[in-house]
Amino acid sequence: MERWSLKDKKALVTGGSKGIGKAVVSEFLALGAEVVFTARNEELVVDVLNQFKQEGYPVHGLTADVTNIDHRGRIIQWVDRQWGKLDILVNNAGINIRKPSNEYLLQEYQQVLETDLIAPFELSRELFELMKKGENPAVVNVSSVAGVLDAKTGAPYGMAKSGLIQMTRTFACEWAESGIRVNAVSPWFTQTPATERLLSNGDKLQQIISRTPTGRVARDEEIATAIAFMTMDEASFITGQNLVVDGGATSCIL
Repeated sequence: MERWSLKDKKALVTGGSKGIGKAVVSEFLALGAEVVFTARNEELVVDVLNQFKQEGYPVHGLTADVTNIDHRGRIIQWVDRQWGKLDILVNNAGINIRKPSNEYLLQEYQQVLETDLIAPFELSRELFELMKKGENPAVVNVSSVAGVLDAKTGAPYGMAKSGLIQMTRTFACEWAESGIRVNAVSPWFTQTPATERLLSNGDKLQQIISRTPTGRVARDEEIATAIAFMTMDEASFITGQNLVVDGGATSCIL
């Protein structure tokens, strides 16, 4: 089992205080990594940090908004000072505003694009030199099935997630010579705080389940295990790929 581990890896997870991000932090720690996670809500950062520290894990938390250039600077400075390198980057932080395309205000869809696409692009580039110093470094961008097809989640979200998949391919090709692998993981609807309101709508939930061969939505830890695998040394020949974790939804016409 030593092969299937992240022992001694140094990992950064954005949006790590809840949902898929928190599940990724938990999975990485259980697999032996040292993790720093970010989130915008300071109270949540402290709460999650205390939870993991009580279990004796090597975990750190930073209150930061990845769309803010100064906040990203603090993240990079922390990684440089504490570790001097970075083995794993998970671009997970994201938001969504669901409404018909003609009803979006400019600042609303700009906010979605800034958080879900531009921030991962900038943070990845800003951490490039530290990742080159990492051990078999890997980037995982958390995209979505909405980046592959219309999942009725709103155009800006789909636009951003589709762009993230293409960014993944381009970075993988450009950064291979530096030894950095770059992949994406695209979940289908997953039970998280961000989807709680949506999935509490019985009609909507039934629509989703009816399109999913496995007959349910995903658990956040199921997405986290896929992300963890993509960062492992055992996945060393996988780069430029988008792993869809969807219970078969995109493979079947139901």
